[in-house]
Amino acid sequence: MIAVLLNPAAGGGKTADLSRTLEETFAAAGAAARITLLESAASTPDAVRRALDAGASVVVAGGGDGTINAVAAALVDAQVPLGVLPLGSLNHFARDLGIPKDPAQAVQAIAAGRRLRVDVGEVNGRFFINNSSIGLYPDIVIEREALRAQGYRKWTAFALATAKVLRRFPGLVVRVTSGQTSETFRTPFLFVGNNEYQVEGISIGSRSRLDGGRLHAYVAPRLRARELPKLAAIALVGRATQNPSLRAFPANELEVGTPGRRLLRVALDGEVARMATPLRYRIREGALEVMVPAEDVPAPGEKS
Repeated sequence: MIAVLLNPAAGGGKTADLSRTLEETFAAAGAAARITLLESAASTPDAVRRALDAGASVVVAGGGDGTINAVAAALVDAQVPLGVLPLGSLNHFARDLGIPKDPAQAVQAIAAGRRLRVDVGEVNGRFFINNSSIGLYPDIVIEREALRAQGYRKWTAFALATAKVLRRFPGLVVRVTSGQTSETFRTPFLFVGNNEYQVEGISIGSRSRLDGGRLHAYVAPRLRARELPKLAAIALVGRATQNPSLRAFPANELEVGTPGRRLLRVALDGEVARMATPLRYRIREGALEVMVPAEDVPAPGEKS
């Protein structure tokens, strides 16, 4: 039995229609699926536990990166793989794994694909499958959600929140320690990726692999927040790695301190939590098993 844990907001909120369609799609792929609507992110670990106790062979997360993170976190070090139904806006994790956005093709990858072990990032006991950051982005998320509560649409709220935070954000002093090396920066952000991110060109924001066994941290110590759009433009034309305003370094473990601050907003795969400093990051190599398309199945757009 395949357990599908579905974010009720997926599919535009038409959960009854989506659930019926998914059941039929799994049946056509030769698999029986039991679909459960998640009540909240907080209820996800219990929902995963019940699925495992019921003998699920695969636990599927249906939703965006936040939903997938919550289900994945409950499956770290488990013997049952994660299936991914990318039903969100951006679907970073699914994209980097090569999982098709089309639900029928994603179901095929779950029902008849192959297992792959990937790394997971961890900070102060919390897991992330994509990235974690401090500084600008958590403040943007908080501001965005406040605007959405006022009735703004998601992307309008995000644009307004970004403009507002860029204008006022004073920067953040961070002390980053890796092994025997420690450096202190004033930076608009510190971004920690689960494996290496492309930081320039048309593939910006993607990862070529999720099993490289390294965290990759990025800071911009020479920039003020309002100058970040210029750095983004430089990155898009493929010159970010030549720019001294961007520093990147790989590590297995990182400790991040913020002099004078005991609590920080920390973003993990788009969700924001408050954490006590120092932040202790580490990579969990191969800690999560996922279902991905079979190697002999052509990717969307490729010829067989």
